[in-house]
Amino acid sequence: MTFDYITAAYAATVAAGGIMGYVKAGSIPSLAAGLLFGTVLGFGAYQTSQNPNNYGLTLGASLALGGFMGYRFYNSGKIMPAGVVMILSLLMVGRFAARALMTPSKPV
Repeated sequence: MTFDYITAAYAATVAAGGIMGYVKAGSIPSLAAGLLFGTVLGFGAYQTSQNPNNYGLTLGASLALGGFMGYRFYNSGKIMPAGVVMILSLLMVGRFAARALMTPSKPV
């Protein structure tokens, strides 16, 4: 089985964004959210590396993060960081939604 580098890169980007939010603005909520979501997404990358159909955690975290950052982008209009994270999250949701639609269902 191959490692899910795309999800791991997404997790690292989210965690790094939280760290940068803390370094630049002293935002502890950004640090906490970035590290929390980064850790969850990192574990999700491990799960999808073990079983490509085990994407529920990553899909859920991407949906939650995309929704939250989409809301922030809508209110602030700032592309950085809310717009970028929203776009990355939507790409990840699309990636796993396509995987869900392409996976053949098991007969009951």
